Amino acid sequence: MNYLLFFTIAVLLFMSSCAFKAIKKSKGIEYVHADSSAGISAQQLNVFAPRNIKQQKDVFIFIHGGNWNAGNKKLYSFFGSRMARKDVVTLIIDYPLSPKVTYKEMAFVSATAAKWVKENITTFGGNPERIFISGHSAGGHLAALISLDNNFFDSLGIKNPLKGTILIDAAGLDMYNYLRSENFEKGHTYLTTFTSNPETWKKATPIYYLHKTMPPMLIYQGEKTYPSIKEANENFIKALKPFAPATAYHILKGKKHIPMILQFFWTWNPRYKEIIHFMKESK
Repeated sequence: MNYLLFFTIAVLLFMSSCAFKAIKKSKGIEYVHADSSAGISAQQLNVFAPRNIKQQKDVFIFIHGGNWNAGNKKLYSFFGSRMARKDVVTLIIDYPLSPKVTYKEMAFVSATAAKWVKENITTFGGNPERIFISGHSAGGHLAALISLDNNFFDSLGIKNPLKGTILIDAAGLDMYNYLRSENFEKGHTYLTTFTSNPETWKKATPIYYLHKTMPPMLIYQGEKTYPSIKEANENFIKALKPFAPATAYHILKGKKHIPMILQFFWTWNPRYKEIIHFMKESK
């Protein structure tokens, strides 16, 4: 009986971490060349795509978190693989980090990734007219900012190509008020990322760019996330309502900040179904 129980658990664990659908992985693709004048190093992305695509698929770009100063795409291959096995062409990107750059360069590079997708994703079976962007924590801030502030895409000479935005316990949605209230000392990592200028803080804050023609959003927040993220998300949702009152906002019971992304290890996490439904319903 114990052996049968062990075998059953092993099978379930295998099935939860793997899936039966074959996918194609294309790793280490350089989408930003080094620009010493801007202090930006070369940046790469990984593409995860279903095999034998007969019809172009929706595209999902994920921006990792890490407090704007840490993290890399390699840590999130599980997310790319699982999304691809659910018939979505998925990209996990790297972007330059603080203290080498500020949030502005990070956002510009993230927007450049979306431009690269627009121009190249058909090679991988993706639909360039169906690009969605997502991010966790600091990555959520960058995803929200480039979704809402069209200046980033304007500077790249393209129209905002994003069809929708999925935020996963996003940080920094109300960064201006957070930095004003904290009074960090000079040299703090957030002041390195966002400078010491309150006007720059406001420019970096997604809540100030809400408008009626913005891409639709799907927003997740952990019930037990950091207080600063909880407060910022609440402020963001309140400010969002006049523009998009039907926005789906899910507070996940018992979830802390890191488990909000770790939950995607489980292939059958219901968030996958919700995200894909959101993408299909976004016209």
